[in-house]
Amino acid sequence: QVQLVESGGGLVQAGGSLRLSCAASGRPFSSYRMGWFRQAPGKEREFVAAISRAGGSTYYADSVKGRFTISRDNAKNTVYLQMNSLKPEDTAVYYCAGGLSTGSYSDQRRYDYWGQGTQVTVSS
Repeated sequence: QVQLVESGGGLVQAGGSLRLSCAASGRPFSSYRMGWFRQAPGKEREFVAAISRAGGSTYYADSVKGRFTISRDNAKNTVYLQMNSLKPEDTAVYYCAGGLSTGSYSDQRRYDYWGQGTQVTVSS
């Protein structure tokens, strides 16, 4: 069992930056691939970014590529999402997720544990 707790969300103006953190407890953190997903009002939850167990591989949705950076610190049991050049369309609840399985990193079904989410609001 893994517990995930996100933090770092908030209100920011367009063009600004935020860094989200997701702290994990429970089973060895390095066992899990980690991902960030988001859900905007009235929309389905979508993939944002993911990182492999050792951190050597990262994956991004086209909509955030070049603006967002995912990273992890296995010694601190934490995964991060650095978000730069934020746009109003980035407004959503952001969730971190951990998974043990293989397969596509963008597939939500590959993730076993989810955090409660943190709100990110970007004003124009």
